Amino acid sequence: MRFVDFLRTTVLISAAAASALAAVTAAGVAGGAHDDVIPVAAGWWAAGGLIGLWLGRRAEASPPIATLLAGARTQSSLPEVNPARTVLNRLWPLLLCTVGAGGLGVVAPQIPAIATGFAIIWALAWRRQSSSVTAIEERDGARFYVAPTSPLHAIRLVRTPGFRTNLRELQDAPVSRPVSPRA
Repeated sequence: MRFVDFLRTTVLISAAAASALAAVTAAGVAGGAHDDVIPVAAGWWAAGGLIGLWLGRRAEASPPIATLLAGARTQSSLPEVNPARTVLNRLWPLLLCTVGAGGLGVVAPQIPAIATGFAIIWALAWRRQSSSVTAIEERDGARFYVAPTSPLHAIRLVRTPGFRTNLRELQDAPVSRPVSPRA
């Protein structure tokens, strides 16, 4: 799976987890026993949104992503591409936390409310990383793929040859106008 696609998928799944946990919180509060949860949760979600926006404000790759890209091993052939397995293999902690917090939301709706805030932070903090990786790929003429690893080991990337774009050279080139033939 391309690393850019993995980053986009991570953001979307984190946002979906936040939405699902917010729905579980609302359903857990519907019984009326926890009247203070919704106002406090809404404040936490707003704070989480601001924190996520602040953390994801930069257009360049974050230091962990830059380190991961720099440590990618070069390979001439494409690695095994299995997006479903890669997403499940790498995002199982998010799935586990979402299911666990959602399950506990039946008893204590505060738990999914808190988890929602963290999912909001995660989604907003990583929202620009795919664009920065795409820019690096276009500049270097490479493609980065998530290497198949154990779910318990750190993520690794594979760097394969790609197509380099010459957008800067094209933008800096003088504009030539077609010469019309004289009759």
